[in-house]
Amino acid sequence: MRILITNDDGINAPGLHVLTGIAAELVGIDGEVWTVAPAFEQSGVSHAVSYTHPMLITELAPRRYAAEGSPADCVLAALYDVMPEPPDLVLCGVNRGNNAGENVLYSGTLGGAMEAALQGLPAIALSQFMGRGNSTLDDPFESAREHGVDTIAKLLSQGLWDNADYRLFYSINFPPVSAADTKPAVVAAQGFRRGTGFSCEPHMSPGGKRFLWIKGGQQDIATAKGTDVERNLAGHITITPMSCDLTLHDALEPLREALL
Repeated sequence: MRILITNDDGINAPGLHVLTGIAAELVGIDGEVWTVAPAFEQSGVSHAVSYTHPMLITELAPRRYAAEGSPADCVLAALYDVMPEPPDLVLCGVNRGNNAGENVLYSGTLGGAMEAALQGLPAIALSQFMGRGNSTLDDPFESAREHGVDTIAKLLSQGLWDNADYRLFYSINFPPVSAADTKPAVVAAQGFRRGTGFSCEPHMSPGGKRFLWIKGGQQDIATAKGTDVERNLAGHITITPMSCDLTLHDALEPLREALL
């Protein structure tokens, strides 16, 4: 088995180290783990690709590369330059912070998985929710580290996979609790945190210039019952099937009838 890993927190991020261990256990002694990750943090870039300028790519060690681009760029670099053969699976993460609810739309971690899916490859994004239950642990990634292999292995063997044009991919979020307090994985839809979200805040520099800082919203606001954030806050691992097809199919026929 050959696995490609990437992330959006950067090549030196602790979550990528966690994912390296997960991938190594999945492939076993005869498998290969390839890493192509951003040279610098790329959080919040979503599915951006750097087609207006070239990117530097550097080999740091055998099968380990840093690219000055987005997670989607890293997937493309791996497929079309670095790897002699395509991977059997692409894993993105483990992100520091959840990629549930509306965060999905901004996430570079999800962007890497999207690009892999668009390239026809099985892909899974992995994220570690941070909160009161794990922020003070020696290893805040404990839940992902301890439960990542089993969760992915079960998804690979029993999950739904397809070869559609907009291929199915998955987002896994590990809860903000210790490994011991982590509850079984559940399948959950993407939720929406009401009353919070991204915003911007102005600040003045010592030289009198005005700058804007983008601010994230509160993360411990539960989404609707049974959806991703609500289940994560209750201690469960969540698995969310996703697609790059953004069409709201349920609205097609009502819209046709309304407009014609």
